[in-house]
Amino acid sequence: MSKMRLGVNIDHVAVLREARQVNDPDIIQALYVACASGADQITIHLREDRRHIQDADVKSIMALSKLPVNLECSINRDILNIVSRVKPHRATLVPEKRQEVTTEGGLDVFTYEDDVAYAIEQLHDSIIPVSLFVDPTIEAMDKSKELGAEMVELHTGLFANLFAMLNTSLPHSNHSVKELEHPRYMLSSMLENSIEQIKLSAIHADKIGLEVAAGHGLNYHNVHEMMKIKEIIELNIGQSIIARSVFSGLSDAIKEMKRLTTRI
Repeated sequence: MSKMRLGVNIDHVAVLREARQVNDPDIIQALYVACASGADQITIHLREDRRHIQDADVKSIMALSKLPVNLECSINRDILNIVSRVKPHRATLVPEKRQEVTTEGGLDVFTYEDDVAYAIEQLHDSIIPVSLFVDPTIEAMDKSKELGAEMVELHTGLFANLFAMLNTSLPHSNHSVKELEHPRYMLSSMLENSIEQIKLSAIHADKIGLEVAAGHGLNYHNVHEMMKIKEIIELNIGQSIIARSVFSGLSDAIKEMKRLTTRI
């Protein structure tokens, strides 16, 4: 059985900090706690609008982290220049829209093929391995390999939303996913199809020589489904860990997620 790496995304610590425009909670303290609590890597996203992680955070985290740093970024040329300078252990190219609450889908490697190819070439010139955050389709796996990425991260947002609409109180809240307000039998079928698509994409990616990660919307209740897919060797999880830490503390929240994502 392959080892599962846990990447802890600490962006939401910076979200809390930026809400009040003060240096509390301290992102570096979060880094140290993650390093001491079983994380295998630190994941951060330097967004174009700088809504959470700032340029200074990236420099400090790169200088102080004892774990590999996975830096998520868009294909914006200015952002790529920053990433090329700070040289993270890996860059994960993701889509961005200023108005979105969080990343809404995978990177469209077909429509933006030339821009993605340019980004990968620039990052490779700086000796930075590249992962592409893409929707779980066979076509996206093939295109990612063709473009020269070393890794893909499968976007698990649809899976997470379907799981929540079927297994939690989400449909009865203000945050119900309107486009998924279907009868339970339909949600159950859609969830099975989503899991199968993730599995088939992971198997294909592994077969053609891509490392496979997964992330977005993964939490303590649904992560077991990803653990069943042996080709997935890394999970990047942030919001659910930080949300749990409000009640349990960050160290215990990470340790519990690490327990759930440890393959025996």
